[in-house]
Amino acid sequence: MNAKFTVLIIEDEENIASFIKNTLINHDYKVLLAYTGQQGLSLINSQCPDIILLDLGLPDMNGTDIIKSVRSWSSNPIVVVSARTQEYEKVEALELGADDYITKPFGTNELIARIRTSLRHSNRLLKDSPLYKRPYQCGNLYIDFLKRVVMINQQEVHLTPVEYKIVAHLAQNSGKVVTHSSLMTYVWGPYTDTDNKILRVNMANIRRKLEKNPAEPEYIYTEVGIGYRMKEDEYAN
Repeated sequence: MNAKFTVLIIEDEENIASFIKNTLINHDYKVLLAYTGQQGLSLINSQCPDIILLDLGLPDMNGTDIIKSVRSWSSNPIVVVSARTQEYEKVEALELGADDYITKPFGTNELIARIRTSLRHSNRLLKDSPLYKRPYQCGNLYIDFLKRVVMINQQEVHLTPVEYKIVAHLAQNSGKVVTHSSLMTYVWGPYTDTDNKILRVNMANIRRKLEKNPAEPEYIYTEVGIGYRMKEDEYAN
């Protein structure tokens, strides 16, 4: 599978946002747009983009506050795209956790190259990390975490970004009970609503896609009142 990566653009200048969006679509990326910091944070929590392109000069907050917020719970790549050229501002953004810094104006080739580098670096860190797990295999379900491939009976299953994140997290903790609250914090961030209705809706959609009979799940079990448990990886140590 050649999975499309989802890019969130947080940029208040509509002409620049539109230019970046069209450039990315032409290079086969999925694109989300936010014109304010609050919109951006909401999309980060709800849509789980693979990479964030962030302007620092937003109308409602400083982009550095977004970096701080995201880095408190996520390691997804953040590339700052800003007209600010002062060295101390670049250093601050990078020290807070941004992965790269592009100064406006910029060329399309540079933008695409920086995005690809950040995504490659992110995947490389995952593979080299002691927390890295090889693909999950159980029955007819196969998940490759690096390639973001989910397959049933050797057929690719399309999951939304949020659905994939839920499934991948459960699979990486297969055999263990993952509580509602910990799963929601992992997927939507630490400030998500404590109501787990959104999690139940996503889980229902996931089961329709993965299970032969969603009412009698084979792979993802409900631990009533607690959370969910993925059937243990057949090749787990």
